[in-house]
Amino acid sequence: MDAAERLDVTLRLVQGADRAAVTELAARLGVSEMTVRRDLDTLERRGLVRRVHGGAVATRSRTGAGGFADRADWSAAVKDRLGAAVAALIEPGSRVLLDAGTTTVHVARALTQRVPLSVTVLSLQTAACLADQPQIELLIAGGRARPGEQSLVGPLALRTLEALAFDVFVMSIGGVHGEYGWSEFSLDDAAVKQAGIAQSDRVLAVADATKLGVRAFSQVASLAAAHEFVTDRSASDSAIHPAGPPTLDALREAGVVVHAV
Repeated sequence: MDAAERLDVTLRLVQGADRAAVTELAARLGVSEMTVRRDLDTLERRGLVRRVHGGAVATRSRTGAGGFADRADWSAAVKDRLGAAVAALIEPGSRVLLDAGTTTVHVARALTQRVPLSVTVLSLQTAACLADQPQIELLIAGGRARPGEQSLVGPLALRTLEALAFDVFVMSIGGVHGEYGWSEFSLDDAAVKQAGIAQSDRVLAVADATKLGVRAFSQVASLAAAHEFVTDRSASDSAIHPAGPPTLDALREAGVVVHAV
């Protein structure tokens, strides 16, 4: 793996264990202890881990806490891959509803290579990414900008969605659970996602592997509500994400096509 991906995996291993030893990380990653120490120093400078004797401990939750700006740089290399993979599944000429979230910003950037498109966005960040892009018809859902997240929610957003029809809804998600289904940390965000599902012919869910096995506060829908799910390949590695493999199995059993990239 390249340096960026190695940093992502190192962060996930520390977050998954709460405390990880340099020796364990080196063995898991197949690199020298010196390389692990340098990577941990880099993550500490970014405020993502705290160095302790012999290893590191996590400094932030992996369950979605914090606002958009707080999470925007987490696992950026992985989210670039997810964004490219999602965009590749969308045909030019499609009417796309693009959800809010850090991952969908990466999707928005990749969609500029899939034009022409009509894209309706549910966040101010994705709107900024697609503004003035050639051959992209950009529509911004009305609504209230939720502080911190800058997602567009509330009655105005719901009424906008109910008046439109989409070929595909690119849905980001806070939690993916085998029994609980798709879920979000905010009631407002969950309501907007439910409207997006109802108005779309195809639901393409996307989330990095840290979301697998998570039951967030508000249930959005059962797993079968989505047609496809894009996640990163570490989801199948139980050493990094113990809940990953059983959640992927549940998705497949529900008829969801899984793409691990």
